Amino acid sequence: MKVNEVPQDDVPDYTEGWLKKGNYALDDEGKYVMVPSKGWEVDELTNRLAFNEYEAKVEETRKAVLAGQKSPLAYYMELRQMIPKFLGKTAGIAAFRVKRHLRPEIFAKLKESVLDSYAKALEVTREELKTVPRNNNPT
Repeated sequence: MKVNEVPQDDVPDYTEGWLKKGNYALDDEGKYVMVPSKGWEVDELTNRLAFNEYEAKVEETRKAVLAGQKSPLAYYMELRQMIPKFLGKTAGIAAFRVKRHLRPEIFAKLKESVLDSYAKALEVTREELKTVPRNNNPT
């Protein structure tokens, strides 16, 4: 794509101005340069679909926690888009233990120090980590 071909579609700005948009394109000398863009309908659609899928997964996990099928840890992992391996590394807990802690009966017995490690890694308070929102608005 050349500099003058970078999309400049008028699309809703879901980033509310906190993220500048741009595309790499070839200039007249054949070098790649970053070109500012107002947006691109295809890009907006793709991002919206991905975000809707993310919201649906978070909501599904929230309902599973409220139904007693998963621990609140699962909700906050989904909210932060983390898998056991990455949460384990961040919290200093083995991934196999993180997986066990996704079970409500195991999670309910965790020591405060373990909860504190998770809370710090997930950027929530220990009290928040013990429950999930009753409505479907993620924190």
